[in-house]
Amino acid sequence: MDKEQFTAEVLSAEKGLYHVARSILGNDEDCADAMQNAILTAYTKLHTLQKEAYFKTWLTRILINEAYQMLRDRKEQVSYEDYMESCPAREEIKDGGVFQAVMELAEVYRTPFVLHYVEGFSVKEISRMLAISQSAVKTRLYRSRNLMRDTLKGEYGYE
Repeated sequence: MDKEQFTAEVLSAEKGLYHVARSILGNDEDCADAMQNAILTAYTKLHTLQKEAYFKTWLTRILINEAYQMLRDRKEQVSYEDYMESCPAREEIKDGGVFQAVMELAEVYRTPFVLHYVEGFSVKEISRMLAISQSAVKTRLYRSRNLMRDTLKGEYGYE
């Protein structure tokens, strides 16, 4: 993979990388840092990529590792109020909104949920990215759907 192809692949994956980073880290500044570090790591380790067809999956895995490392390094939690103040779309978020429901999922459910339903990764790809079995991914997706359904009950036509 040459420099131009690498750049094109990164640009096509940028929106998806942002969604994944946001689901783990929660704020734009950390997302940008994680994405930048992941892209730099991917570029320096490009020789380790075995199949170019799996570039997006490989880059997403690097980003997930970087985001979790940032969480370990950060050690402090942002309060919900501070998060809502920094959220660019806070005017569109209502109590019981879909975004809020996703962000309220435990991280163990939120990450596979975003990877599958927002980014469109397959169960097999998510399994590789998170280093868990495919059945664990399916279980987490099932549980996250149930949690979302319970949270959104009465909203958006769910009864």
